[in-house]
Amino acid sequence: MSADPSQWPALHVADSHDLIRVHGARVNNLKDISVEMPKRRLTVFTGVSGSGKSSLVFGTIAAESQRLINETYSAFVQGFMPTLARPEVDVLEGLTTAIIVDQERMGANVRSTVGTATDANAMLRILFSRLGRPHIGSAQAFSFNVPSISGKGAVTLERSGTTVKERREFTITGGMCPRCEGMGSVTDFDLSQLYDDTKSLNEGALTIPGYSVDGWYGRIFSGSGFLDPDKPIRTYTKKELHDLLHKEPTRIKVDNINLTYEGLIPRIQKSFLSKDVDALQPHVRAFVERAVTFTACPECGGTRLSEAARSSKIKGINIADACAMQISDLADWVRGLDEPSVAPLLAALQQTLDSFVEIGLGYLSLERPSGTLSGGEAQRTKMIRHLGSSLTDVTYVFDEPTIGLHPHDVQRMNDLLLRLRDKGNTVLVVEHEPETIAIADHAVDLGPGAGTAGGTVCFEGTVEGLRASGTLTGRHLGDRASLKSSVRTPSGVLEVRGASTHNLQDVDVDIPLGVLVVVTGVAGSGKSSLVLGSIPAGVGVVSIDQGAIRGSRRSNPATYTGLLDPIRKAFAKANGVKPALFSANSEGACPNCNGAGVIYTDLAMMAGVATTCEECEGKRFQASVLDYHLGGRDISEVLAMPVTEAEEFFGAGEARTPAAHKILDRLADVGLGYLSLGQPLTTLSGGERQRLRLATHMAEKGGVYVLDEPTSGLHLADVEQLLGLLDRLVDSGKSVIVIEHHQAVMAHADWIIDLGPGAGHDGGRVVFEGTPADLVAARSTLTGEHLAAYVGT
Repeated sequence: MSADPSQWPALHVADSHDLIRVHGARVNNLKDISVEMPKRRLTVFTGVSGSGKSSLVFGTIAAESQRLINETYSAFVQGFMPTLARPEVDVLEGLTTAIIVDQERMGANVRSTVGTATDANAMLRILFSRLGRPHIGSAQAFSFNVPSISGKGAVTLERSGTTVKERREFTITGGMCPRCEGMGSVTDFDLSQLYDDTKSLNEGALTIPGYSVDGWYGRIFSGSGFLDPDKPIRTYTKKELHDLLHKEPTRIKVDNINLTYEGLIPRIQKSFLSKDVDALQPHVRAFVERAVTFTACPECGGTRLSEAARSSKIKGINIADACAMQISDLADWVRGLDEPSVAPLLAALQQTLDSFVEIGLGYLSLERPSGTLSGGEAQRTKMIRHLGSSLTDVTYVFDEPTIGLHPHDVQRMNDLLLRLRDKGNTVLVVEHEPETIAIADHAVDLGPGAGTAGGTVCFEGTVEGLRASGTLTGRHLGDRASLKSSVRTPSGVLEVRGASTHNLQDVDVDIPLGVLVVVTGVAGSGKSSLVLGSIPAGVGVVSIDQGAIRGSRRSNPATYTGLLDPIRKAFAKANGVKPALFSANSEGACPNCNGAGVIYTDLAMMAGVATTCEECEGKRFQASVLDYHLGGRDISEVLAMPVTEAEEFFGAGEARTPAAHKILDRLADVGLGYLSLGQPLTTLSGGERQRLRLATHMAEKGGVYVLDEPTSGLHLADVEQLLGLLDRLVDSGKSVIVIEHHQAVMAHADWIIDLGPGAGHDGGRVVFEGTPADLVAARSTLTGEHLAAYVGT
């Protein structure tokens, strides 16, 4: 090609679409904003938690891309897909196919493991069905989710216009362990927690949540005819006790209604134990923890697999052994299999396992339940299927991919993001981590504040331009915390002896009390196992982990924190009526929309339409309830208040309510002063939800607070506020233990416990304990080197 640009061919019109243009976006708190992002570049979105980053990236760009792709399928196929409404935006141009890699926890189904959630298990099952000796059946014979069943009988067929009966037999060989039904654990019940044997059923003997005398379950048990409802349980015969606890499902009639009677234990197994324990409501979870003990299945040894599936081996290894191996070791084992007959399968399995190692998850095993992965681990597991992909010109959308990563691992994640970009893809990243912001080609800063104070574009351009821009993010990008000049003196120690949970290698450590302790180390080094799994119970521990807040669009900060109870009582007392009137989920609900504030119209495979309820105008309450006032405000006006305004309102004057004021104080303390009390939980960002949990748990009576990565989803400016909050907790006499990777939190600690030196079986040991200053001076560990570089010593 000529060196003279005037001789070059004119730009083809197809090459002129190299920008993604957003004009007039109004999703959630976005204020009619317009942004342009270059394609095939890495664009990072910054701003405080709640400033509108996710609304722009996920709620607008990615949502519209997915909706447009779904529309290319037939109406029949769309009927089986999630329906998506078009986001509120005037113009969206230049979109490409979006692949979303978010932080949603992976399915908390008790049957889901790392292997089943990725394609690794499926490929291993085929491998064993082809190469395993003795040969026991198809790939299903190695699946712990498929039971072995057989049957025979007559079937009726239509053949040549006549009806013919034939006898058929069939068998399906599955790999499920028959004893534990593929769960890996069997349950033992403490019967004293299920009922009080001194009472009869009519006296309320059953102590299971939801099994009250006058409830449905109480009526079924009392009216079944199998049991005498007035006889104390301790005087039951053997048969009566069996009927109460174990009777198989039987049709009965109670008050002329057809119902099914079933023993307590199978009923509890179906209603409570088939779900992930963490997904249960708190009072049900407390009951399960009290009444049920889980022990490894004695028949399959916790592997979930039948004896036949465990008997088939390749080079002396069965599929249970393969799934129990650390993935980095399994990858080496697969590499050693040289079988031309299954070469394509081995190559695909090898690539999947190598991707695990490359992305920093080589320390996991395929049998690990997917519900136990942290948010960061779940996100990186989802990335695996995209790493070796040949697709180009797609948009990858990441939600804080560095969450849960040690500074040592952040570099690796950055390389992966750049590799995806260099293949010719557009990479959009929502991020707070300065090291990841630094590698971006283009930066979009949203703000200036959170909630209603955010939703505008404060800066758009290069990262250098962002540093010099004077925005909140720009000012904090260069922040470097300094080490504390003096550290607090512990008031005692919490002794952990012989900790061996997961990969911990018989760890003995003394955790100081009365100070701020940070437990750190690379991802997979055993931090959570040590702190959450080994601290002795009964020392008043309040644990705040990263689990998602579960709540429907009817839940809001007021209902979640328990704030609505004192507010309802205050309204009821001031007006001489009952508290239930002031709940939009109870008697006070607008009858037209049932207290939802909007009316949903389902349009089958088209996106449903939500219209504001005309009767209550979206206020959710019936008109008569809004005639009752407290301090000159009705209940809907109170729920529309931001926390800071409500704090003043309930702090003094006619509306003074100390119980409500105390909860509002805590919400303001964790930096949620801008949230309105009635904002649906489903609209909160990840960082806001975690701080809401923190505010709720701060009320619990406990001397030791355990926080699992409280900086996740927090802007650099918010981290300072969090450190102030942790200091206040410690100064009030609490002990605070934080699992954390953020260097600003490490520098602020009184005592650091560093685990490592690596991940998985290369970790699980304490490699340093002491003050941050000693860690920096020694530089003996990965954490020490990174912290020293961070504080600039």
